[in-house]
Amino acid sequence: MSKAYTRRGGLLTLDMLPPGARARVVRIDAGIRAMRRIVEMGITPGAVVEVVMSYGGPILVRVRGTVIAIGRGIARRILVEPLTP
Repeated sequence: MSKAYTRRGGLLTLDMLPPGARARVVRIDAGIRAMRRIVEMGITPGAVVEVVMSYGGPILVRVRGTVIAIGRGIARRILVEPLTP
């Protein structure tokens, strides 16, 4: 994980989570267009997401039972609170 994207107010960005990790979305720091796109994908504050794959390209996450691909730039705008297993 890059130190450039470390915790913001005690939270992590979605791109920092390793495969298999689960987290609760706390906040989305994005403009109106990006926010709309993120919400349309089902990623909203309070939603639980699980990282399925994260190997350099887009991140695959499971949210609300569906696996979706999210670009790293967008993932850096999604602040999450990791859940303990």
